[in-house]
Amino acid sequence: MTDTSQRTDPITGKPLVTPTAAATIIVVNDVENGPPELLMVERSGKMAFAAGAAVFPGGRIDQGDYILAKRYLERDADDALQDEALEDMAARIGAIRETVEEASYPVAMHEPASSEAIAAIRAEAGRDSNFAANVDAFGLQLQPDALTYFARWRPPFNEARVFDTRFYLAKATLGKEMAKVDDTENRTLFWASAQQVLDRADNDELKIIFPTRRNLEKIAQCASYAELVDHARHYPAQLIIPFIEERGGEKHLCVPDDLGYPVTSEPIGKALRG
Repeated sequence: MTDTSQRTDPITGKPLVTPTAAATIIVVNDVENGPPELLMVERSGKMAFAAGAAVFPGGRIDQGDYILAKRYLERDADDALQDEALEDMAARIGAIRETVEEASYPVAMHEPASSEAIAAIRAEAGRDSNFAANVDAFGLQLQPDALTYFARWRPPFNEARVFDTRFYLAKATLGKEMAKVDDTENRTLFWASAQQVLDRADNDELKIIFPTRRNLEKIAQCASYAELVDHARHYPAQLIIPFIEERGGEKHLCVPDDLGYPVTSEPIGKALRG
């Protein structure tokens, strides 16, 4: 297995830039007599990262997420932000926040957020620390431990935007009609099975980047949210930095073959990198 701890751009040979910590939630809605549906957003074509691509709701982790994370971990404010437990907790909280901001869909809460709380959170999107204030103002009780850690990806190229992204699973407990696109970073929102998204991408109806495609292929193997959780527990998340390898006389962008992904490479000329 190729070492995923590599820290140089495989094309330029230069050290990889420090990535921005990010998080996303794969919201899973079980369907009777069919594969589960996933909540997806299609990004605006004007975005610097993954412009026009269909992705799971998510974004960068901000300082407000760390404020809340320390509270949930019962740490004092002087603890180092590099602590892995704190990083994971901040990512979980950031993913919950981003799902509300981008899709108006609350997950991992003891009680669903009110429409007023959702509106306030969306109005403050992009302003550090204000999520914590809204959590307090509306008495929201987050359940970050209800999320299942699914994957962690960091691209191997020094792109305009580089993210170290943690992916989490969450069960959809509210009606699909609650989800509404933010209409700023994203232009549309939809629910579809993993295979449906892949089929639409193959028919040039959607654009999906390399990590999203690989995760969708992995998800398509499972028939329910419970199966997805079991799969995630069988293949614990670890940092994936894709690597370039020549296969059949052609350069491929690859991932390790022991992490539960049914497809582990794609010709680099076809792989969309964001």
